[in-house]
Amino acid sequence: MICTLCPRMCAAERNSVQGEGYCQMGSEAVVSRIAPHMWEEPCLSGTNGCGTVFFGGCPLGCVYCQNRSISHEKKGRRMSDEELAERIHALESSGVHNISFVTGTHFVPNVIHALKICKPQVPVVWNTGGYERVETLKMLEGLVDIYLPDLKHVSPRLGKILANAPDYFEAATSAILEMQRQTGEPVYDENGLMKRGTIIRHLVLPGCTGDSLKVLDWIKEHMPASTPVSIMRQYTPIKECTVKGLDRKVTDAEYERVVQYALELQLNALIQEKEAAQECFIPDFDLL
Repeated sequence: MICTLCPRMCAAERNSVQGEGYCQMGSEAVVSRIAPHMWEEPCLSGTNGCGTVFFGGCPLGCVYCQNRSISHEKKGRRMSDEELAERIHALESSGVHNISFVTGTHFVPNVIHALKICKPQVPVVWNTGGYERVETLKMLEGLVDIYLPDLKHVSPRLGKILANAPDYFEAATSAILEMQRQTGEPVYDENGLMKRGTIIRHLVLPGCTGDSLKVLDWIKEHMPASTPVSIMRQYTPIKECTVKGLDRKVTDAEYERVVQYALELQLNALIQEKEAAQECFIPDFDLL
């Protein structure tokens, strides 16, 4: 295949086992973990957790990524669409509240095929760094019930430094507007679990709170007031990240500044506990 799935538009050739594009992945899905996951937003995790499917590789590749072993080092194994469908069915049968595909942009055709083989009866979640093409998202319309994108930063300079993507904000905001068009305003069941909608995540980074406030301004201006905004403080430094200033955790004052601004804007903010910034919350990527 010649790949134009993500905003990098590599037009790279990808055969079943390898590719020449930015993500360097082949056309057959590489899966790093399939298992229940308890640490998403409460309206997703509930009591039984999300049924997460983590994919290897990433079209964004942030320098500070906590899931580096799968996003950069591409840990995982190749899996046919038929096996993926079987594993999704087994995961749903375990009682999870939804099926959540994590960083699946470069494997959209595989996900679509698997969902057509076995469409879950629980909501399907698309968990993404936000760096998506609108044209690719339109391929998922009718198959995804809940979108869970990041909106990381506004500054092209930060986009370049942190992910070699100066166009990140332009691409991510266009993608989020498409996600919201597809899902509409949030819908919940009688237990407060989301059935349909878009949740925006924003990870507060050390030294970058000014940019965080601009992210919140965009959400206030462009998204329905009911849109949940998950303000995350889980940033944990990794030794591989050498960007100056990212060698520490977010301070209480930095996180509170962003939270207070979200409250001033009357956003539907979801607040994260300080204890989330620990390595123990990084998933085990050997559960296949």
